[in-house]
Amino acid sequence: MIRFDKTTPLGSNIHYFLKWTFISCVIGLTVGVIGALFGIAVRWVTSFWETHSWTLFLAPVAGVLIVWLYKTFHEEGNRGTNLVLESISASEDVSLATAPLIFVSTLLTHFVSASAGREGAALQLGGSLGNQLGKLLRLDEKDRKVAVMCGMSACFAALFGTPMAAGIFSLEVVSIGVLYYAALVPCVFSAFIGAAISGAFGNPPERFLLETVPEFGIPEAVSTVILGILCALLSMVFCVMLHRAEKLYHSRISNGYLRIAAGGLLLIVLTLLSGSRDYNGSGMELIGRIMEGETVSCLAFIWKMIFTAVVLGAGFKGGEIVPTLCVGAAFGAAAARLTGADQALWAACSMAALFAGVTNCPIASVILAFEMFGYGAMPYFAIIVAVSFTLSGYYGLYKSQKFVYSKLKAEYINRKSE
Repeated sequence: MIRFDKTTPLGSNIHYFLKWTFISCVIGLTVGVIGALFGIAVRWVTSFWETHSWTLFLAPVAGVLIVWLYKTFHEEGNRGTNLVLESISASEDVSLATAPLIFVSTLLTHFVSASAGREGAALQLGGSLGNQLGKLLRLDEKDRKVAVMCGMSACFAALFGTPMAAGIFSLEVVSIGVLYYAALVPCVFSAFIGAAISGAFGNPPERFLLETVPEFGIPEAVSTVILGILCALLSMVFCVMLHRAEKLYHSRISNGYLRIAAGGLLLIVLTLLSGSRDYNGSGMELIGRIMEGETVSCLAFIWKMIFTAVVLGAGFKGGEIVPTLCVGAAFGAAAARLTGADQALWAACSMAALFAGVTNCPIASVILAFEMFGYGAMPYFAIIVAVSFTLSGYYGLYKSQKFVYSKLKAEYINRKSE
């Protein structure tokens, strides 16, 4: 006779499934609604600065306001996404204040057209809400870690419209080499619920489906490998730029208010020097133009890297993921112009490769590429992500990310991201 109580393996599995189905629905619904509202707000402030260029000159003021908010709520030591990752891998606690602070400060950052994304904010917003919901549901410490991951997945999916990538990303990003399979059902369920709710609120998913894909053969495989090698090197350079910029700001300007005001002034100067607004904001608009075949500057990816390092290093909020995708798209477009390759395909491949290189999440990167660009270019995405992940070393966006296993040998290393 089959027994279904919690003391048997089958009963334990059923209890786990029912328990986390309920919890993931609660988290997915709650975080999905807040994530959807956040997405609407980000789209509004983005459209506002695109039609009111004067908001750029408020960057120093917005920066000072961001620092003041964090100091007022005694969160000046908040490490953002790194804190969320440490709440899963260690015993750090994500405060309730993290959610409203990252919500407001990211909107301020986007309002002045600073080069920052929104998915980093989504991880913090979702992680904070997931942690608080876990407390309300009286979950123990281990289950709250899963709740944090559920929140991350739900908010990421709500903002980007890629639920499968969002669900896997939260499992993969914390400890490279180890997937948190116990959170698979909760994170996937939360992600799909969050994406569905956001869609119901009118937030469109990010889709750039490739109309035509060249037949994959040996020449295409070789060129994809070469592009992957270049993307791996570029991802390392970008990570170094972001981390060095932050260190340089802190070593030269100790006062937080002055530091972020200086970053705002540098943003204004860079915008005037570039003679373009292409590198302001998250970069999603530039990605769209590249995917539609528009010719952009061959140096666009360098400009975008500089803009992003300047504002995020100074303390503006938002995240690095969309700017990373923009850098990848611009680099892929430049490489396509030099070689005569298909611009949209190489831009898509480079976006996936850069994402893999800076996040060290190859599975999520491939799935993200499938959800954003379709499955027609599957061999291109699989190869370029594998190459970029392998050759990008132990660099990464998140200092709290741990490499549990070596990228080069089947051995345990347990080191942090560089």
